[in-house]
Amino acid sequence: MADPKLTAGEKARIAGLVARMCKRDMAGPNVHQGDLQRRVDRILDGAREREKKTRK
Repeated sequence: MADPKLTAGEKARIAGLVARMCKRDMAGPNVHQGDLQRRVDRILDGAREREKKTRK
């Protein structure tokens, strides 16, 4: 599935989450990042739904 076009707010939120993921990665390979990845996925899902609504 193609990535949707993101708003500026969505891009900023994802960038912040990616920065936190990078910090956790520096802490070690055994640090869990699933919660941050789920938040990014949820933002992308919301953007897909928004695009779907605007196409109708």
